[in-house]
Formats: sequence, structure tokens, C-alpha cells
Amino acid sequence: MKLEILTNTEKFDVQKSIISKIRDLINFKNLEPGDKLPSERMLSEKFEVSRGNVREAIQKLEFYGLLESIPQSGTFVANIGVIAMNGMIEDILRLEDPDFKSLVETRILLELKTVRLAALRRTDEDLNKMKEALDAYTAKVMNDQDAVQEDLLFHLAIAKASGNSTMNTFMLIITPEIITNFEKYHVCDNNLSKKGIQEHQDIFDAIKNQNPQLAKQKMKEHFSELYKYCYNVE
Repeated sequence: MKLEILTNTEKFDVQKSIISKIRDLINFKNLEPGDKLPSERMLSEKFEVSRGNVREAIQKLEFYGLLESIPQSGTFVANIGVIAMNGMIEDILRLEDPDFKSLVETRILLELKTVRLAALRRTDEDLNKMKEALDAYTAKVMNDQDAVQEDLLFHLAIAKASGNSTMNTFMLIITPEIITNFEKYHVCDNNLSKKGIQEHQDIFDAIKNQNPQLAKQKMKEHFSELYKYCYNVE
């Protein structure tokens, strides 16, 4: 088994290379919808990369609906024509590794929508999840501990409460990269984190009171410092 320790950029490049080779394999073997791909182990050996990297590339193609993995059976070409598949894979290969500014912009756009929907659709269970995350965030900040993950858990609870599975999925996709960049750039110092306690509480109260306009406004205020910081990052 091939052991690899890669930077994010290297990992991104390896994933693109594997996706390109999977496309070439499908075309070379004239695989059609429903045809089975070789196993992860075989692809790993053929492409001379780790099975983990192969798995991540397959998962990405699954996300875009180009492959379908069935437990205990294997990975299959999805029900899509070869021309459309090649075109979509070309688009995927042109995608760039998102930078911190792009992640912040995407997150803000998503959350201004999700918080408004959460205020309209939240359930008591949703409120309980938000309160648990808020309490955990507060406890860590007051003990001068890093609370980035608890912060994002609060925001993920809001995304779930929005009742929009697509927005929730997008939040789940970008969250790991956001955590990495927060830690890399030391975005949240202790003063900002303590300020965030009240901001989170205001957002929570607006959602609890089912006031979508106020919830959106409080979320905007919460992101104001992050947005300004983002555009000072080199």
C-alpha cells in the first residue's frame, strides 16, 4: 500500500490526476452506464497512488452524479451519456482549489439564506441543537480555549434547521476547509471570540422568535469582522 503525506495543493493535484485517469479508463474501455469500474485496490495499483486518494476521487465523481458506489458490489458508471460525462469531468478538472476569500464569500452568501429559512422553519429539536453548540462555544471561549469547531457546529445547526438539504450539504462540504484556514490564519482571537458569544445569542434569539429579517441582520453583523479580515489576508 502506498503511504503519502501531501499538502492540500498536492492532494488537490493528485485528485485531479486520478479523475482524469478514471475518465480515460472509461473512454478506453468504452464503459457504458451500469458498467463496473475496477476495484479501489486495482485502481490504486494502476495509478500508483494510495487507495485513500482513489476513494476521494471516486467520492467527488459520485457527488457530481457521474459514478455510483453500491456497498458490497462496487463502483459503477452512472446513467449519463459519454459526451455529457466527458464535458462534466472537464469542468470538474478546471475547478480551482478554493482560497480562503472564496470560502468566506460562499459561507456568508449561504448563511444569510440559511439563517432566514431557519427562522421560518426551525423545530424545537433544531433549537436544542443550536443551544448545545452555543453553550459549548461559550464554555470554551470563557476558558480561553480554541472554539472554532464549536462555532462552526452552531452554524451547521442553523443550516440543518433551514430545511434545505442542498444548502446544508454545501455547508458540510466547505466546513473542513474553513476550519483549516481559521487555524492557519488565526482568524478568531480571544476578543473576537468573546464578542461572538453575544452575537451568537442574538442570532439564536431571532431564530427562536421566528423573526427572519432580524436573524439575517444579526448574521450580517456577526460576519462583518470576518469579512473585513478576509480582505486583509495575503
